[in-house]
Amino acid sequence: MDRRGFLRGAGGLALGAAVAGCGPARSSGGPVTVEVWHGQTDTGKKVLDALVADFHRTHPGIRIDLGGGVLADAMLQKITAALASGSFPDIAYVFGSDLASVARSPSVVDVTDLVDAGPGFWAPARAAVTVNGRVRAVPALLDSLAVVCNKDLFAKAGIPLPAAGWTWADFVGTARKLTDVADGTFGTAWPATGDEDTVWRLWPMVWDLGGDVIGADGRGIGFADQGVRALEVVRDLAAAKAVYLDPKTGSEQMYQAFEAGRIGMVPTGPWQLPDITDAGIDYAVVPLPSFSGRPVTISGPDTWTLFDNGDERVQAARTFLSWLADPAQDVRWDDGAGSLPLSRRTQQLPAWQEKTAETPGLPVFVDALENARVRPVHPAYPQVSAAVGTAIVAVLLGQATPADALRDCAAAANAALIIPR
Repeated sequence: MDRRGFLRGAGGLALGAAVAGCGPARSSGGPVTVEVWHGQTDTGKKVLDALVADFHRTHPGIRIDLGGGVLADAMLQKITAALASGSFPDIAYVFGSDLASVARSPSVVDVTDLVDAGPGFWAPARAAVTVNGRVRAVPALLDSLAVVCNKDLFAKAGIPLPAAGWTWADFVGTARKLTDVADGTFGTAWPATGDEDTVWRLWPMVWDLGGDVIGADGRGIGFADQGVRALEVVRDLAAAKAVYLDPKTGSEQMYQAFEAGRIGMVPTGPWQLPDITDAGIDYAVVPLPSFSGRPVTISGPDTWTLFDNGDERVQAARTFLSWLADPAQDVRWDDGAGSLPLSRRTQQLPAWQEKTAETPGLPVFVDALENARVRPVHPAYPQVSAAVGTAIVAVLLGQATPADALRDCAAAANAALIIPR
């Protein structure tokens, strides 16, 4: 799976009531088969295949079937149809931003006890799988956001690398200094499609300013004022012509531009480090800037969501997910799939420490988890995100002031949030 795919996973399809599942039958006296829609492409699937092979060796009474399903980007649509038809897998890889929509189905298993008995998941990982106080999935993958800097471009511009504690004003000023229009070099980049990849970079600013995605009463946005100030940062970057706008879904263009040495700084996650390394970029990673000096970032966990196909299969699926989240397996998954440790216990393993030693900047992403927050697991979040995405793009393109863009955003988002769910 393309890790960036989770950022686009805010489609928010509504689920109808699902009937009881009727998946693969168990042969009499044989092992219990657990059907997993894994959502992975080549790299992640290869790691998962190896893990499942080990699981089979130690759990002869359970067979994990990785044969079905779709890629994670299409999982919400696929699982929605499956639940409506009454024939669904035992486990599916569901983006964190889609969990609220999926968890409305009565076929989603409450796994609060399983997660509580786990390895001690990071707080943002647990928050991302909690809907209305109930844990509705097991954390599958964890990220955070930091800023990757091209050291050569900083040296060329004659400015020092940023350090922890820098501000958004510093970020704008640095981006301006790194920009060389004649040379085709930009200080930074921002996805400009208006999708979740455009939106999630704004939330750390909102949280730092004391706002929230959804207001305390749950019937309106919580960033009416803070959003304007955050959008002013976007406006300042655009006004300085210091930001490369990627018009295509997936942000491939802006990462290609960074890896070609045309962008000085890019807010991104740890999944991008292998490509940046392969491109031969001499880079450094620093925490996100802030307004207040307090570190804050965003984390985007994905989930293993468990569905009820009967007690026997549910128990077998729980056994597999518990085993998978154990640090001994988690560290292999993190290394292979480009994720961060799901727990501090995994972080402390020698295998992870070795990976950290050989990957410059990786510890910055892990340390950021201490101050990471997640987007709300709310069924109206896709509509809120769409409204915010429209506002950001309008400001990036100079088509609206931050105040006007936020006013229109609030009208659309509040209309979605006021609907009883």
